Amino acid sequence: MAKPLLEVAILGGSGYTGSELLRLLLSHPHVKVTAVTSERSSGTPVADLFLHLRNTDLRFEPLDLRALAKKADLFFLCLPHKTSQETAAFLFNAGKKIIDLSADYRIKDPKVYREWYNTPHLFHSLLKKAVYGLPEVYREQIRKASIIANPGCYPMSAILGLAPIIRKNFVDPNTIIIDSKSGTSGAGRSPSQPFMFCEVNESVKAYAVTSHRHTPEIEQELRSISRKKVNIVFTPHLMPMDRGILSTIYIRTSKKIDLQKVQNLYQDFYRDKPFVRVLGNGIYPATKAVKGSNFCDISVFLNKRSSQGQTLIIVSAIDNLLKGASGTAVQNMNIMYGFDETAGLLNAPHFP
Repeated sequence: MAKPLLEVAILGGSGYTGSELLRLLLSHPHVKVTAVTSERSSGTPVADLFLHLRNTDLRFEPLDLRALAKKADLFFLCLPHKTSQETAAFLFNAGKKIIDLSADYRIKDPKVYREWYNTPHLFHSLLKKAVYGLPEVYREQIRKASIIANPGCYPMSAILGLAPIIRKNFVDPNTIIIDSKSGTSGAGRSPSQPFMFCEVNESVKAYAVTSHRHTPEIEQELRSISRKKVNIVFTPHLMPMDRGILSTIYIRTSKKIDLQKVQNLYQDFYRDKPFVRVLGNGIYPATKAVKGSNFCDISVFLNKRSSQGQTLIIVSAIDNLLKGASGTAVQNMNIMYGFDETAGLLNAPHFP
């Protein structure tokens, strides 16, 4: 006898991450999407807003939490910061499970959250219960969790690139430089002049230099993995493409190392992680190679020419809307409910 489908709802479904979640979940073998919300598009058929999602008769509905709580067991929150705080707390108290794609439950220290997001965190006890949803590092904790803080897109590319090496005592965790380049979908779907076609086409620019909100999230998780103090230099860049993140990461070594041993270290670390592909020597990750997928491609290189020791160079590529957001959210759901970790992620319908 077939098991009943897991009933899920997407709150904030009219943005890029919400639409990607819906695309993945509509074809998931163990899931039924029972509600999708959008304040701006309430009452509109989903297929009218996203023409590639014509395989559903769902309509966007308003964010009425009391009514929604009766419709699903698991809730994906694609809501603005602070709004997710209150929404997650309501649903958690109603006995629901939550995967939050905002930043509201990622930063463990409420003071740090307030400093970087300019708003207080009002639910400290729930913040302590939230598990950082990085499956390649916290799989067992995710399996037992009731609330998941889905990682940010830049942190995903950076942490996956650094996780295998940051634990070793032959690299200096205070020499990390992360240079990341992202497609414009990372800024969301709301119209904004800096992200208009004529502004971004045939142009590359840095932004939020020294002040990007993902900085404390990256440092927090690298500290957790390494058990050491970590300070990073993180500079994001806007690229004239729809989607994708390419991160080039530099970290100094404290002694001579062999590149093949580092390569083996990465292969071993990610051996049982189905969505990380460690590429062979001399093969370069590219955003086009992961576009529309939940994969992260990683390569490692070694610069021996520095007068101050060797520099390890790590290059990672992800699709910011999938491995950097919605794909990892589905991967987390699969782990939480004991589904195959790759369910719904390898054969999903094509994106627009």
